[in-house]
Amino acid sequence: MKTAERIRKDFPILDNDICYLDSAATSQKPAMVIDAIVNYYKNQNANAHRGTYNLSISASNEYEKARDIVAKFINAKDSSEIVFTKNATESLNLVANSYGYENIKSGDKIVLSIMEHHSMIVPWQQVAIKNNAKLEYLLLNDDFEISKEEIDSKITQNTKVVGISSVSNVLGVKTNYEYIIKKAHSVGAVVVLDITQSILHYPFDVQKTDADFVVFSGHKMFGPTGIGVLYAKKELLSKMKPFLYGGDMIEYVSQQTATFAEIPNKFEAGTQNIAGAIGLKTAIEYIQNVGFENIEKIETDLTNYAIEKLSQLNFVDLYIAKDKTKQTGVISFNVKGVHPHDVAEILNTVGVCIRVGNHCAEPLIKFLNLPGTCRLSLAIYNTKQDIDKLIFGLNKVYDVFKKYLEK
Repeated sequence: MKTAERIRKDFPILDNDICYLDSAATSQKPAMVIDAIVNYYKNQNANAHRGTYNLSISASNEYEKARDIVAKFINAKDSSEIVFTKNATESLNLVANSYGYENIKSGDKIVLSIMEHHSMIVPWQQVAIKNNAKLEYLLLNDDFEISKEEIDSKITQNTKVVGISSVSNVLGVKTNYEYIIKKAHSVGAVVVLDITQSILHYPFDVQKTDADFVVFSGHKMFGPTGIGVLYAKKELLSKMKPFLYGGDMIEYVSQQTATFAEIPNKFEAGTQNIAGAIGLKTAIEYIQNVGFENIEKIETDLTNYAIEKLSQLNFVDLYIAKDKTKQTGVISFNVKGVHPHDVAEILNTVGVCIRVGNHCAEPLIKFLNLPGTCRLSLAIYNTKQDIDKLIFGLNKVYDVFKKYLEK
């Protein structure tokens, strides 16, 4: 079983002694992913689904192998339920545009959680505005959780779509999405589930959870940027209209009309990110090689260590779940009296990389009545030394500002 220290050696960028604590924004890439992308461009580069010559056939095969790997990784019934996009944001926009505008009617209700990323919120805001629907939010209790009472009171008979993340990208708290899915289905609503912040850390089974739409990005699970995934149940995907139009998503085109290809091709207009798909396939193979059991053990130990060390700093406010089993390696905090941007600037001087601000979740930050937060986010390549370096940097922040804070 690989230790975090040994795993770290698989990631070339970390050879530079970088203290990288921002994997929730984008993960680093193992050498085998980088090598797979380079190999494609050196030895396999051709346009998929466009040629009958060997090089194009090879590129097409590799692209479809990637789709098969993704389908198996999340236990989809059929690889045709997997649509490649450029990221989770595009996947969410595809659902809102191709399903939302066609199926949401005046007076219908769309329910999202208050902790959602802007990529979930804004597309459904636009659907609600255009189709005269009501947009309502599931709010958090004092434990940063959505209670069953809140779910039952908000997801009602006129609810048609529910959008929820498996893990908050700000608070790192696991949501009760299984209960939300069951409740939504009991009133005839479909569920859009964003697993972008959990797909690297925990196994996921689309058949077991029964979500209707599932989205995630490759770059947050050791894959390259520019590749994302939309899973949708075949019966839904088959009825939806295309989101983009152009090459490879058509069946026939005449001067005045066109017919569209079968799924998933009708949602993949134009030349796709073939190298990105190959990189994503290799990233999944890397994750499977390490194993989720090993991943969870390493990250749980690191998360507990980080919380313990941060809790010892009396000048730091922590925003974490009271129930430790619901807290992941995404941890938000603030240095009392110091703006998050100032914290990040000083941490940068000691080589510590974190994200600060509203984390593309401004409604949540406003709900929490905060100016923003500092956020560290862990992955299996992090070590306790990274946490120690963060703590060293935070003490430096306090030293810089203490003459103002102690007045």
